[in-house]
Amino acid sequence: MDGTRTAGRPLRADAERSVRAILEAAERVLTEDATASMEQIAEAAGVARTTVHRRFASRQALIDALADSAVRQLVQAIDDGRPDTTPPLVALHRITANVLRIKGSWGFALAQTHAPESPAAQAQQDITNRCMDLLARMRDKGLLDPAADLDWVRRVYYALIGEAVQDGAAGAEPDALATRVVDTLLYGLGARGGDRPAAR
Repeated sequence: MDGTRTAGRPLRADAERSVRAILEAAERVLTEDATASMEQIAEAAGVARTTVHRRFASRQALIDALADSAVRQLVQAIDDGRPDTTPPLVALHRITANVLRIKGSWGFALAQTHAPESPAAQAQQDITNRCMDLLARMRDKGLLDPAADLDWVRRVYYALIGEAVQDGAAGAEPDALATRVVDTLLYGLGARGGDRPAAR
């Protein structure tokens, strides 16, 4: 795992569980207090302080590993939606629900910035590219206006997800929120059916 002293070597199952417990605790603790110490994170994870220091060379290394782990989960969430083979509208809904679950659980980690050449930054760029590919498939299937600016559509989609995450924090279900996001993206908020009002 990037940022750990065990980087480059596979972790034993018990060590893997320990690292996951530390990362989950770090997300909880740092969400409450972004200045929290390694000792506070260790206490929340139920492990010795030395265990955290053995797995992570520094507090920043822990935060970097937390961010990398969250981005990898986002990549997996997209993979699980099968954007290249599933009908695009189905894929969009599945991916949206999956992403909302991850963002709802790993908000602090996903808010971190990454060095341009870091694995996390490259993964984020890959996510953007795959989103653009899916939107292009939707346009080709007639689900988006042929003249739609896909980068604008992507930015609106991301903004809608950001708003849906707030509702998710209040207890709304990811599947229902995904339907709201997709419906708003494709149909907007105007009245459906009939003639579209003329622009003034």
